[in-house]
Amino acid sequence: MGLRINDVVPNFTAETDQGEISFHDWIGEDWAILFSHPKDFTPVCTTEFGAVAQLADEWAKRGTKVIGVSVDGAEEHRKWKGDISAYAGVEAGFPIIADSDLAVSKAFDMLPAEAYLPDGRTPAHSATVRSVFIIGPDKQLKLSMTYPMTVGRNFAEILRALDGLQMSSKGVATPANWVPGEDVIIPPTVSDEDAAAKFGEFETIFPYLRKTKAPV
Repeated sequence: MGLRINDVVPNFTAETDQGEISFHDWIGEDWAILFSHPKDFTPVCTTEFGAVAQLADEWAKRGTKVIGVSVDGAEEHRKWKGDISAYAGVEAGFPIIADSDLAVSKAFDMLPAEAYLPDGRTPAHSATVRSVFIIGPDKQLKLSMTYPMTVGRNFAEILRALDGLQMSSKGVATPANWVPGEDVIIPPTVSDEDAAAKFGEFETIFPYLRKTKAPV
C-alpha cells in the first residue's frame, strides 16, 4: 500500500551528514519537507539542493524544516555538500539522510520492496527517488510530488503549495494559482450563516463556490 495524503509518515532512525536523527522527533512541532534524490553528485539534483539552500530564510519564515535523502552514505553527502554550497553561493545547512540500505526510500514507497543497489550502479537504478513530501506538525503527509530525473523541481511552486497548505489549515481552501494575499474559498460544508460568523463578508459566485478574505 502506497503512502497517501493524510497518512502518518513513517518514523525511522537514520544517519545523516549531521549525525543520527529520529524522524518524528526531528520534525517536532514544525512543518517539514523531505526532498529525495537518487544519487549524490548528479547534475539536476545539485541545482535543486542549491535552490533549497538559497531558500533557507523562506523555510524559516514558514516554520518549516527541510531535509534531503539520497541513497549514498553520509561521508559522500558531506563531500557533495561542498559542490552544492559552491553552486548555490550559500551554505547548504540542511541535513541529508544516508539511505544506502534504501530503507527510507522503500518506507516512503519510492522504490519497490525488492529493490537493491548493484555494484557499479547509476542513478537510473534509483530513478524514482525523485519525490517531494510536505509533512504537517501532526506528522501526516499533506502533499507529495514526483519528478523524473530530467526535470528540475519548481521551488516557487513548492513554496506556493506550502503556503496553500498552511492557509488551508485555518479551515479554508485555495483556488487555482492562489498566492498569499489573494482571496480563499469557503468549504461547501460551512453554511452561509456559519461562514458569516467565522469570516465576515464573503462573495457567492455559485452556491458551492464562495470566496472571502484570507484569515490571518
